[in-house]
Amino acid sequence: MSIIFSYLPCLAVLTSPAGGYEWVVLVEETVVEMSRKVRVLCWVMTHPGNHERKAKHVRDTWGKRCDVLLFMSSKEDPSLPAVALKVEEGRKHLSKKSHEAFRYIYEHHLDDADWFLKADDDTYVVVENLRYMLHDRNHSEAVFFGCRFKGFMSGGSGYVLSREAVKIFVEKALSNPKRCHLRGAAEDMSMWECLHSVGVKPGDSRDELGRWRFLPFTPENHLNPGFFVGKYRWLWKYTFYPYKEGPESCSDTAISFHYVPPNLMHALEYFIYRLHPFGVQHQPSISAVVVKPLS
Repeated sequence: MSIIFSYLPCLAVLTSPAGGYEWVVLVEETVVEMSRKVRVLCWVMTHPGNHERKAKHVRDTWGKRCDVLLFMSSKEDPSLPAVALKVEEGRKHLSKKSHEAFRYIYEHHLDDADWFLKADDDTYVVVENLRYMLHDRNHSEAVFFGCRFKGFMSGGSGYVLSREAVKIFVEKALSNPKRCHLRGAAEDMSMWECLHSVGVKPGDSRDELGRWRFLPFTPENHLNPGFFVGKYRWLWKYTFYPYKEGPESCSDTAISFHYVPPNLMHALEYFIYRLHPFGVQHQPSISAVVVKPLS
């Protein structure tokens, strides 16, 4: 096998004459170019008590890579910025809060992005990997992606709706209470049922090896076998796709982790964006490879 690296910033070609195939590897596409192609609005579920404790750390880390960043709260805070939704705080009002957040986005920001990510204030997101997953998807299709369980996309690890999905959700689901029920704290189940009722399809967010990109716990929890026992064994019961414990659970192009405290958010920023082992060249993973027959 020979490896030919082109001078283009996003392409390398690996050829295998005996096998008659070439591997076109997307090594790197500039952040600017990807941002133009895949515009992402991120909205973060929070409340006034967490503006300083959690939300500002999202703003100062991964949130700054979104094209539009909004925090949905019940109190306005221009420093984040936080939107004051007319919703009571508390877990039993989370479904209502998500519904009203998407209504606000539909009314004020629908044309500002192609994809709309919902996350919590303890979610960490690698926005570049989100754009990479979405770059060949059609935002004009009614579809959403996330960590899929049986009957819901995990709200904590975040889920992302196409622009068409947001339109249909607000125009057809929210306007019909018989189709779209509130489920109190189970906002992710409520969103699933509402989206399903109006024909929005769940997409598969896993990589080409079947590894998860949206992770519902911290990196430590997923990378070390034995965590999903006791009170966390529900993952095995509700998971929609096969799950492997240990390092193979996480994609090389992982998008999100949940239950991430502020100190870990800043640690992840360092490890992902600043730490470079001297003399070690990153090798593209199989999940960034397209296999084509040689002509």
